[in-house]
Amino acid sequence: MLKAKNKTGLVFFPAFDWAIDPIHPEREERLLYTQDQVAEEGIFDIEGIIEFKPDIVTKDDIRRTHFCVPDEKTVTTESHLISAGGAVSIAKAVMEKKIETGFALVRPPGHHSMRITHGGRGFCHINMEAIMVEYIRSEYGIKRVAIVDTDCHHGDGTNNIFWHDPNVLFISMHQDGRTMYPGSGFPNELGGPNAIGTNLNIPLPPGTSAEGYLYLMENTVMPAIEDFKPDIIVNSAGQDNHYTDPLTNMNFSAQGYADLTTMLKPDIAVLEGGYSIEGALPYVNLGIILAMAGLDYSGVIEPDFNPEKLRQSQLITDKIKSTSEQINKSFQNREELREKAGKHGEIQQKTREIYYDTDNLYERQNEKIRVCRDCGGTLEINSKATPGQHILAIHIPHQACDECIEAGYDIFDKADTEKYDNIFLQDRPKDIYKIKEK
Repeated sequence: MLKAKNKTGLVFFPAFDWAIDPIHPEREERLLYTQDQVAEEGIFDIEGIIEFKPDIVTKDDIRRTHFCVPDEKTVTTESHLISAGGAVSIAKAVMEKKIETGFALVRPPGHHSMRITHGGRGFCHINMEAIMVEYIRSEYGIKRVAIVDTDCHHGDGTNNIFWHDPNVLFISMHQDGRTMYPGSGFPNELGGPNAIGTNLNIPLPPGTSAEGYLYLMENTVMPAIEDFKPDIIVNSAGQDNHYTDPLTNMNFSAQGYADLTTMLKPDIAVLEGGYSIEGALPYVNLGIILAMAGLDYSGVIEPDFNPEKLRQSQLITDKIKSTSEQINKSFQNREELREKAGKHGEIQQKTREIYYDTDNLYERQNEKIRVCRDCGGTLEINSKATPGQHILAIHIPHQACDECIEAGYDIFDKADTEKYDNIFLQDRPKDIYKIKEK
């Protein structure tokens, strides 16, 4: 009888009652074929592989991560609460040492959902990994987290949520934003002034194969993680960079995914995208499960797999090596870059516009961050959606210094309720969420 080298937990939640429409790529069949494959291969007959049931997250769980506008009930459905709950239940099992590694195979996905969420964009309403990370930071005292997003689309929501957080290393490997949604995630996007170098965005040329992904893992991702020394490693395990995916232009394979998982050794993986329902997902998910469990995955091969046909060009290889060198230099010089980013106590501003392609609304944000050499800095966001509400959101970060805590409450107390539909305060050190209404 087979026995897992690493005791591994799985959660399945296909979300039968949630789909953008019945024939949309993001629908319940994404996971049904995987469930069938796992059953056929006898995965749950292997000693040390255990199935868990998803929890249901509460509005308080969501409020650690998001400002939902106008509220959590409007932005989410029960399926979103259970999908996030699947990630949380796996994380709890890992933290309580019931298992060594865990994979939440859940939908809807979440990595395009930002700190402020007015609705759906990129099939995402709330961010499952971020909610899970904030849960374990609050409940188990975890301080430093590495999140590696291997979805083919830039994880711009997770990137946004942890942009100013020096205690979260976010790394996204994705198809070049000049060729695909959401059009972001370039090497110069390194994080806010208090966290420069802890947001590493690695755009890949269309046609990148396992060779390119594994080169970056060995030469950029793993060295950064080893230097950062996180307490826990999370993989946003999107699978839409598979060579059969209908929405992307990459040449990754099930064997490549399994090799990447073996190198990364994630404590927790959470499913993101992946829309080749029959040609990719059953094989890729099976490879990831076996790799996390420390079992042989050499037999997990797609029926049409042809390594010669998928081989990347020398031009792509050269481009990836150049990008790797650029990212490595930025990471190694992060302390120097932070010193140059601004003076302690000053307020820096930036404006952004965000389009919610699922719900067809526009959001305009004006963001103010307090430059701080002692913590992530108090964050103030003035957000107006069209159609939608005008809100002010104040975020006091994890391990905030006394100055930033005082600054956050000062902004909240002085904010004029006549100017906004709602004013929100997220106090992460005290795990408090406050609302001032008109």
